[in-house]
Amino acid sequence: MPTPSKGPRLGGSPAHESLILKNLATSLFEHGRITTTQKRAKRLQPLAERLISKAKRGDLHNIRQIAKTVHNKTPRRPDEPGDANTILHRLITEIAPAMADRQGGYTRITKVGPRKGDNAPMAVIELVLEPVSPKQAVVREAEKAAKKSAPKAAAVEAPADEAVEAPADETATEAAAEETTKQD
Repeated sequence: MPTPSKGPRLGGSPAHESLILKNLATSLFEHGRITTTQKRAKRLQPLAERLISKAKRGDLHNIRQIAKTVHNKTPRRPDEPGDANTILHRLITEIAPAMADRQGGYTRITKVGPRKGDNAPMAVIELVLEPVSPKQAVVREAEKAAKKSAPKAAAVEAPADEAVEAPADETATEAAAEETTKQD
């Protein structure tokens, strides 16, 4: 019997553990957030993030791999039948496009108080649907531009006299343009 990568199994056997994780992932994509024990949330997070990454790719092979994991393919609302309401469809058409700008970190685990009956440590795992902060994107773009321009700046610094003359020509051109607008 193979042992899991971290800690004891969630269920009695490897098959039971995989079923627990598949059901948790299905519930997470259906509801957007679920409350479970911390161990289950930590074991679910990599699986859910892999499934979202596959949904973002969106090709047929990845969709079929997701369909192996996401069990509940029945309609979310019994009164509205059809494939458009399945959890698999929701993952591919709603959740994956919402995560398009995000490079990772699709889920968030927040610890909550212990469970009342057996004092088990509980956590809420939820999908991060907020857009990526534009400030972080701008900082990354600036760092990339600085790295690209660093070798070019070293080569351009040699003729420094020409660089000083260029702004003077621009100011003269702007002054001439202002005079023509004043005459009109």
